[in-house]
Amino acid sequence: MNVHKMFHSLRSSRATLTIPALLGLALLAGCDTQAESTQQAPPPPEVSVAEVLVQDVRYWDEFTGHVEAVETVELRPRVDGYIERINYTEGQLVEAGDVLFVIDQRPYQAELDRAEADLERAEANAELARAQVARAETLARSRAIAREELDQRRATAAQAAAEVLASRAGVARASLNMAYTEVRAPIAGRTGRALVTAGNLVSEASSLTTIVSMDRVHVHFYADEQSYLRYDALARSGERRSSRDERTPVRIGLATDSGYPYEGQVDFVDNQLNTAAGTILMRAVLDNRDGHFAPGMFARVQLRGGSDDRALLIDDKAVLTDQDRKFVYVVDEHGLAVRKDIQPGRMVDGLRVVESGLESGDRVVVNGVQRIFFPGMPVAAQGVAMRDSKPSMDLSAAH
Repeated sequence: MNVHKMFHSLRSSRATLTIPALLGLALLAGCDTQAESTQQAPPPPEVSVAEVLVQDVRYWDEFTGHVEAVETVELRPRVDGYIERINYTEGQLVEAGDVLFVIDQRPYQAELDRAEADLERAEANAELARAQVARAETLARSRAIAREELDQRRATAAQAAAEVLASRAGVARASLNMAYTEVRAPIAGRTGRALVTAGNLVSEASSLTTIVSMDRVHVHFYADEQSYLRYDALARSGERRSSRDERTPVRIGLATDSGYPYEGQVDFVDNQLNTAAGTILMRAVLDNRDGHFAPGMFARVQLRGGSDDRALLIDDKAVLTDQDRKFVYVVDEHGLAVRKDIQPGRMVDGLRVVESGLESGDRVVVNGVQRIFFPGMPVAAQGVAMRDSKPSMDLSAAH
């Protein structure tokens, strides 16, 4: 029962009150008044605020691409024959010159032996022909033989010399075919699966396996036409060197990476745009001596988009949306949450660039913004650093 109503009831009933009773009623009345005051004015909610960060930023444009090997070889035999043995383990790293497949060498060894025998016969015939020419020249000086016979012996010697050259070419060809029976790795890299097994007949059209280089990799990505035109304008104005003239830095992230931990450089820009997609092919090169990248991987690419610039940065979770407008709450000197409409820009190192709407020194609400029900509401602000504005256990637990 309300204490004031008790006083009124007692006065109307003309009851006699002692001094202790009056003091008790007064105390009850004071408690009741304090409870009503507490209910009417709850304490302001606690929020975390961080001062707008002002610093030089380097803009990076984001694209998607894929990893490709710098060198890719589809290994094929250069001679026909039956596979005698396979000298590597599938998926193994090999060096240039390693023997991977051996084709039956016996037919080619026999052909080489025959070619060498033909060469010996041709050299013997040539030696005999030269000796006959020498005797004929001696006889011709004493007019013991006719001039026509000397000419005939000289022609025979020339023909024998030509046969020697032809036989030497035959030996070289047979030796080359013999060497081709050992199918060697033309580059260093990682082998693929063997597409044939021992005992199979192969020809020059047969594919044996593939080898991809691993010490470096390429990342191919496509830049849109708007970005290409912007890069060209920056290069013409001198704010940024063209990627055709200078290796532009890139940062790479794989599917399981939260950021962009790998660094590379653009080493190629295509000479024309794709008219269907409105994009241009660009290529970055990365070191891969540790074998972390594999051809075919998806890659996220950040390409440096311009010169360093002074910018205002805030935590992206502080940005709220009201239909098509973006805004944040800032706490003024009176402890009131004031709404400010902003024009957000791109993300830089996990923070949002604010192009307009904020000033240096503004204290932005980064945690507890859900406790602000209307602009101008009093809040209890606790300062945090903009880059360390993760919600505390207390704030995340209080709703």
